[in-house]
Amino acid sequence: MKQVLETNGLVCPFPLVEAKDAIGELTNGDELVINFDCTQATEAIPQWAAEDGYPVTHFDRTGDASWTITVQKP
Repeated sequence: MKQVLETNGLVCPFPLVEAKDAIGELTNGDELVINFDCTQATEAIPQWAAEDGYPVTHFDRTGDASWTITVQKP
């Protein structure tokens, strides 16, 4: 299952805070798609995923200042 988390318009660290909360509600194997427009989150979210053992399955720039990243709950 994929869950989409829209955090556009939120300033850092709130996209990361919401991502941590949202992934906690998923079951193993599910993916969390995080859409965000906070430049600092381009480093913070992948770093959190790596440190906590969540594989990043997709990461792409979707606009001038917007990105999407998909992390999987192992």
